[in-house]
Amino acid sequence: MTQRISKQGAIKFALSGDEPFVARITPGDTVTVECVINIGDGVIKEVGQQLTSADVTFPFVNGATGPIEIPGAEPGDMLKVEILDMQLDKRGYTSLWPGIGMFPDWVRRKEFGIRTRVVDVTDGVVHWSDKLKLPVKPMAGVIGVAPVHGAVLTVDNGTHGGNLDVQEVTTGSTIMLKVEKPGAHFFIGDCHALQGDGEACGMGAIEIGADVTLRISVEKAPPRLNHPRIETATHICTLGCARPLEDAMRIAFEEMVYWLKDEWGVPEHEGYLLLGQIAEARCTQVVNPKYTYICKVPKAILSALG
Repeated sequence: MTQRISKQGAIKFALSGDEPFVARITPGDTVTVECVINIGDGVIKEVGQQLTSADVTFPFVNGATGPIEIPGAEPGDMLKVEILDMQLDKRGYTSLWPGIGMFPDWVRRKEFGIRTRVVDVTDGVVHWSDKLKLPVKPMAGVIGVAPVHGAVLTVDNGTHGGNLDVQEVTTGSTIMLKVEKPGAHFFIGDCHALQGDGEACGMGAIEIGADVTLRISVEKAPPRLNHPRIETATHICTLGCARPLEDAMRIAFEEMVYWLKDEWGVPEHEGYLLLGQIAEARCTQVVNPKYTYICKVPKAILSALG
């Protein structure tokens, strides 16, 4: 039977190495982690509901289940997190929230006011309206380990992972995270049924609770693993988390140059030239304290390099 890690008493709003472990995942075991909707269980009740300012307390959003101990993981190691399955709850929502999004009127916090769309998520689709049904593309917005020092809120991200909001963090992908604390202190949460590139409004995805089934292994970290990496069925991917946006892009490309050199022997200058021709890259979110940029290389290219 697959181990199940309950969300009860396990939801945190910062990734930290100072909290007691709520559970343990033995490397190689398959486990299912319960994740709550980003503003907490029980807030979303029915289609047509409109959130109010009393329903959301910042920065206590994007709650993640953790910290989960990974026995044997030590600083200098790498977690390889395989996402095997995501089972979504039946109802989610998206919302415009003043001061959060692509157009933050941060002084007056006016914009469009609070506008909420609660949706049913069943039969593999988001029921946007009677006429429009959007196929689900489940993902986990928050995934990470404890940072090297202190704590980082679950609305933020960095070299430890965190609120990455990358659509490739999904079923069939393996996410690579550098361990900074003994036991790793692994967290996951903020699941989405669907998210467009940029996550343009602050609660821009279809926010939803989910059960995430995963398997974790531990290896020595590559010497130049500085930001999270992802491997999908078709691509290798590197991430950059920074502001301004161009810095996030530069980091993602730099990390890919390192990976191509260290694993495939492509000299840095040649890898840089190659990325100018074949990189698939985009900003996955612009609403967090630091932006996230992804750089992808097709595996078909890698087979030719070998």
